[in-house]
Amino acid sequence: MESPTFTRIVKTAPFHDEGHGFDVFGLCPPTLASVITATAPIYDRYFRVDSLGADRIPACGPVILVANHGGVLPVDAGMLCVDVLRRTEPPRIPRAIMDHFVPRLPLVSTWFARLGAVSGTRANAKRLLERGELVAIWPEGVSGPAKRFRDRYQIQRWAVGFAELAIRYRAPVVPVAVIGAEESWPVMVKLPITRWFGAPYVPIPASPVPLPTHYHIRYGMPIELHRGRTPDDAADPAIVAAAAGEVRVALEQLIVDARRARHGVFR
Repeated sequence: MESPTFTRIVKTAPFHDEGHGFDVFGLCPPTLASVITATAPIYDRYFRVDSLGADRIPACGPVILVANHGGVLPVDAGMLCVDVLRRTEPPRIPRAIMDHFVPRLPLVSTWFARLGAVSGTRANAKRLLERGELVAIWPEGVSGPAKRFRDRYQIQRWAVGFAELAIRYRAPVVPVAVIGAEESWPVMVKLPITRWFGAPYVPIPASPVPLPTHYHIRYGMPIELHRGRTPDDAADPAIVAAAAGEVRVALEQLIVDARRARHGVFR
């Protein structure tokens, strides 16, 4: 028997079918819905995800989610995408932007594509936003999962490309704080092996599996970086950097507020 979540995603989530049940990037809604249903116990009982503010995500049109990042593997990204699918109405499929080396990974790249992830090229982002999709970006990139445990929840490298996209394609930016992941599965050692499919390092986790920390996901108010700016401003590095800085400040405050509000350890 199909679960309500499965039915919602397959029958009501906007989907650009290019034929044979896939979109141009390889997304397959039935596969995505099956994974969401299968991972429900992880979301509900293992990480006990507590979410607030998903109703701030615009129901239609191009939107960019910008979140903090941490943990050996992108479990936090997975839980965020599950949360968006379960809590938006109608359900919006988040298109997670993958780092450049992920599409080179055998099997993994195809699996991620079926779930809606997309290689982070400018052309891909352009196509997604022009057709009004919800794009999820982690500006810390690989520097987020690589951070030391004592540096948890401190924003590392901050790529500004999302701000250029937001200005150029008139997409509001919703900052998202994910609390719990950065304690759940920290990196113990980074092996500097860069020949494996272009990955910058091979992570050795501090525990064999993620610890069952309590996840808290908090969505901030949409930030309209395009307001008062023209698409031509997206070509100005100073304007783009300043716009990206606005989002960083908002996300850092959201992280601070969420950690203060959490009634648990690791404050």
